[in-house]
Amino acid sequence: MSPLNRSLDGPAIRAAVLGLFASVAPTIALAVALPIAAAAQTGTTTRTVVGSQNDPRPTGRPAPRQGSITVDGRLDDAAWAAAPVITGFRQQQPDQGAPATERTEVRVLYDATTLYVGARMHDAAGPGGVRALLARRDQLLNGSASDKIALVFDPFRDRNTRVWFELNPLGVRGDHFNGDASFDPVWDGAAHVDSAGWSAEFRIPLSQLRFARDSMQTWGLQIWRTISRRNEYDMWAFWRADEAGGPPYFGTLEGFALQTQPRQMEVVPYVVSSSRHSAAPAGDPFHDGTEMKARIGADFKVNITSNLTLDATVNPDFGQVEVDPARVNLSAFEQFFQERRPFFVANSNAFSFGNFSCYFCSNVSNLGVFYSRRIGRPPQLLGLVNGRADFVDAPDASTILGAAKLTGRTRNGWTVGVLDALTNRATARYVPRGAPTDGPFAREEVEPLTNYFMGRLRKDLRGGNTRVGGITTFTVRDLPEQAERERLRRDAELLGFDVQHYWHQRTYSVMAQVAGSRVGGDTAAIRRTQETSAHFFQRPDREVRSDGLFGAGYDPTRRALHGYGLYARIAKESGSWLWETAQNWRSPGFEVNDMAFISQADYRWMNANVVRQWTVPGSWYRNVWTSLGGQAQFNYDGDRTDGQAQLYGSATLKNWMNVSAFVIRRPVSLDDRLTRGGPVVERAGYVDYSLNYSTDSRKALSLDVGAEAAPLLGTDGSFLSVNAGLTYRPSPRFLLSMGPSWNRSLEEQQYVDVVTDPTATAFGGRRYVFGAIDQRTLSMNTRFNATFTPNLTLELFAQPFLASGDYRGFNEFAAPRTIAMRRYGRDVGTVTPVFGDEETRPSSYRIDPDGTGPAQPFTLENPNFNLRSLRGTAVVRWEYRPGSTLFLVWTQQREGSAGFGDFDVGRDRAALFRDRPTNIFQIKATYWLGR
Repeated sequence: MSPLNRSLDGPAIRAAVLGLFASVAPTIALAVALPIAAAAQTGTTTRTVVGSQNDPRPTGRPAPRQGSITVDGRLDDAAWAAAPVITGFRQQQPDQGAPATERTEVRVLYDATTLYVGARMHDAAGPGGVRALLARRDQLLNGSASDKIALVFDPFRDRNTRVWFELNPLGVRGDHFNGDASFDPVWDGAAHVDSAGWSAEFRIPLSQLRFARDSMQTWGLQIWRTISRRNEYDMWAFWRADEAGGPPYFGTLEGFALQTQPRQMEVVPYVVSSSRHSAAPAGDPFHDGTEMKARIGADFKVNITSNLTLDATVNPDFGQVEVDPARVNLSAFEQFFQERRPFFVANSNAFSFGNFSCYFCSNVSNLGVFYSRRIGRPPQLLGLVNGRADFVDAPDASTILGAAKLTGRTRNGWTVGVLDALTNRATARYVPRGAPTDGPFAREEVEPLTNYFMGRLRKDLRGGNTRVGGITTFTVRDLPEQAERERLRRDAELLGFDVQHYWHQRTYSVMAQVAGSRVGGDTAAIRRTQETSAHFFQRPDREVRSDGLFGAGYDPTRRALHGYGLYARIAKESGSWLWETAQNWRSPGFEVNDMAFISQADYRWMNANVVRQWTVPGSWYRNVWTSLGGQAQFNYDGDRTDGQAQLYGSATLKNWMNVSAFVIRRPVSLDDRLTRGGPVVERAGYVDYSLNYSTDSRKALSLDVGAEAAPLLGTDGSFLSVNAGLTYRPSPRFLLSMGPSWNRSLEEQQYVDVVTDPTATAFGGRRYVFGAIDQRTLSMNTRFNATFTPNLTLELFAQPFLASGDYRGFNEFAAPRTIAMRRYGRDVGTVTPVFGDEETRPSSYRIDPDGTGPAQPFTLENPNFNLRSLRGTAVVRWEYRPGSTLFLVWTQQREGSAGFGDFDVGRDRAALFRDRPTNIFQIKATYWLGR
């Protein structure tokens, strides 16, 4: 049996992937070993540079709490007098390395269950110098529009962890875990403005943190203070802006005793009531325009050990508050949407794999192996039912019966993440075409019972400067029906390994990831997998290779498909001069779409960049960043399918305005996707010019505008994009932002259809028809936020969206591997519009490719389109007690379409407000029970 035809079970694929890892391990090991050896030769002596991360790190000591503390932000409790003062802050911005302009004093107390932090922010300007905004939790994490104080802990002192807590002068809280803002521990904080400046108090339950069980604790600690009126960032443990910095260079909080770690146990029950109102089609027996639902469920959290936490959910509510944005997708690829469901967003950092980094790159994806929106996805077989039914009653998403996560860190440096979720079968009722609407109704399963599993393991070495890890995922479906077996894969597995290593005070880094995948099922399902837009195995000019397990040839008898992906990058990440180079590969058979997201396989991508940065202010700037580099991509047949060279520059001016620009030149290149399974042709290149300008974001009125223009190379076409962002804060409580965007593209290479024609011998008996399209889109994202208190907010969002596509002609490629095109009706053949009754525009086109030749004429439906939509939400959010929240949500969606093709704002706007809306009203309440 040919290696291409083998079907391997789970142990076999794991053995195969281990073999693949063994084949690339020497390269990874060499990349890691060389810098380690160099470090060993230089010894442990470190250079001392004034004002750098190599200065001695500061140390702070907490004191046991003696006496009560009322968290009101005033620091007038007698207990604070016993705490040593942490001070000595230095500026990172604007006067790098200089002492802070205002004195900051921080005190830390603790008891058996709680950490208390009090901070006094002196301000010589008095209360008039303090700037503050009211906003919902986490909305002020970025930027300097408000004064604030932030505490950043590394409780295990693993030099890789950031647990962030912040307060501003109006008591607005913020928190994140390694940049993940979904981390929302239950803690208290308050602030107070007085004649000396302002002060803040934090009360952080130890049950909300993870740390070692040592009786004497040593934590990493960084403290940041923002002084908004000066755009000043002060830090306790200083490093320069051009240095790597981060947790390895935090100061320490040491010398406090904790006998036991408090046991965390939380239950958050919820109740949701919703009503949906929309226009029902005439005669629909399943829908009358109104749908009422109610559900209850609960999330659970408990410490299995002092360092491992189990999160579980029963009958979870995954209704997202904000709608997905409207888009026009004329490509062959699936669209990616951000995850918004709370259970999956929370603590997602524990499952991260496939991190990607570049100073400047485009059209590239990371080696992601987990896309949580696959869990509870819309039914995959609903399209089959819709194709043979007059009316359908089906769920919008498959039901998640239960899900659980186990996360944490062991005493010896292992970070663990395990997730399992089970989704129920989804069934559709429908009226078959032409059948009576009073029943009986047909039923069909449109999504099978499915289990999803993911396990992640990482180990810290060399004081956190080296991390190694592994990951595995499994998806298993129960497919009782033949129609399901023919279209869905029965199982999918993945095994991956990664390493990240830093050396020379984290100036240099190398990261590498490798993963192998296997999917199995019925021959029909695997054949469909080979033919999807991610693979296009059926491409007639693909080089058929029998290279064992990872062969690239199309085989309709396969019962399994195997592939691998890898990413490796080596870079200099500190200093005035930076550089990087990377490789990013996906073999033709790499398939992870059962539990992850991949739009394309079969490529080897590589890049290199050199960067020069200026972080010390000069005569006209505060900082400047410039980069020069390029990238290239080849498929596994050796065709160059991408390439570019680019120059980028960005500068922050003395008045805190920012200007950035880039130019990209991408030459004409081969494209193995453009014909959607047909032969390779050439895609137009372009020269892309971009310019962006933004004003000082601290101002009441700030502006961000950008423009991008790209004339196409090799064809008559161009692209133009203009966007703007206007933010207005009439008072600290209100924010209004508007972001209009206009895009127009003219191109000749828009795929339309494929037509069988034996006379088209150059393309294997098929004609690949393309259109010359004039496409335009206009949208505006509008937000209004009103903050009544830090715990009570109103948020409004609306996105009107108009798009049009006007096909101004049809054409075909003159031959494979060329960019030359022949337009029907101009260069070859004839095009005859076909009008329907009382139609003012063609309903279709009759095309004779040769005019009077042997080619068979064919008909194309008029592909012109006009799309319009209005999507919006209104959300009242009230955190009526810590960890307990009430939501009132109204969502409205309007949408419609037409086939004019021209862009007429007045006509389409009027039509949009005539479209019948879908209104959804929800009330959700959660109640936190815990200790």
